[in-house]
Parts: sequence; structure tokens; C-alpha cells
Amino acid sequence: MEKQPIGTNFFIPMPVVLVGTQVNGKANFMTVGWCARVNGNPPMIACGINNDHFTPQGITETKTFSVNLPSSGLLEKTDYCGLVSGKKADKSKVFDVFFGSLKTAPMIRECPVTLECRLLQDVTLPTHHLFIGEIAGAYADSNVIRDGKPDFSAIDPLFLTMPDNRYWTLGKHAGDAWSAGKKLMKGN
Repeated sequence: MEKQPIGTNFFIPMPVVLVGTQVNGKANFMTVGWCARVNGNPPMIACGINNDHFTPQGITETKTFSVNLPSSGLLEKTDYCGLVSGKKADKSKVFDVFFGSLKTAPMIRECPVTLECRLLQDVTLPTHHLFIGEIAGAYADSNVIRDGKPDFSAIDPLFLTMPDNRYWTLGKHAGDAWSAGKKLMKGN
């Protein structure tokens, strides 16, 4: 099949998270699609957030933030947190909020998995902040843990595709990482 150019502003499917922070002492949550694990040990995560949003103010003030993985059952609340700004709407009451050891990174009790992060670096990009945080604490509902590991089908995470701006859920298991390609290693 012949390849055709699609432009450089291409997006891969991304997990949808709710980034939490305190701004002026109040919990605030923002829907973020640009978030990924970026280091193994210590565990680090990076989130890209537009410079014009309210959330960067809280992250730079407190030097902490949370990353909350909503299930598909939280779709409406998750989308709402991306539609309205904390500058104009009080999102502190949208969820049941709790805090871990960092004390300033609000987390969402309704999310099956939550991470509290200590800000390590704020990289200023042309349109976004790239916040890199060390994961200081990870919390999960007991019903999404199987054999001591997260069960992603039970977590039921959301994914975002752009430019069609659609939410998706996890598909079927396609194979095992660091295993499926081993048969191609024979003879090498």
C-alpha cells in the first residue's frame, strides 16, 4: 500500500488522565491527554499542559501534582474538567478528593488508580509546559488489582484520539510484550 503524507501535526492515541493540583489552596482538576511514563527508576511521568491553562499555576506554586486514571464510567466528569477552566469554575467539588503523603497533590477517590507526583522539572515549550514529576505514591482500588498487578480491563481507562477528538476504551489483548517477537529471534 502506498503511503500518503498526512502532515506533521499527527497524534498517537493517548491515555486520558485528570491532573490535579491546588491553586490558591483549592483542589483543581484538568483533563489531559498528553501524559506518559518517562523514567523507570526513579519512576517519573511527564504531562504536557498548554501555557494558557489554570493548572500550571498550581503545579509551579506547590511543586506537586496528581495523575488520576478515570474509568469510562467517569466520562462525563472527565470531559467536563476539560471543557471548563478552574479560573471560572470550582472543580474542587466534582469529585471526592483525598491526599497522600505529599499533602498538596489532590487525588480523586472515584478514579481506580491515582498517582501523586513531586515536580522535578518544568520544561517550557513554545505552547506548553512539560511537567516532569517523580511518582511519590501510587494508589489503586482493591478491585482492579489481580495477583499484585493492575488489571487494565478492570481499570477500564479512557483513551483520546485526535484530530477527531474522540474517547475510546481499552480493546482486546493482542499479545504479550517482550515475548510475542521471540520467535523471530531464532537464528539471530
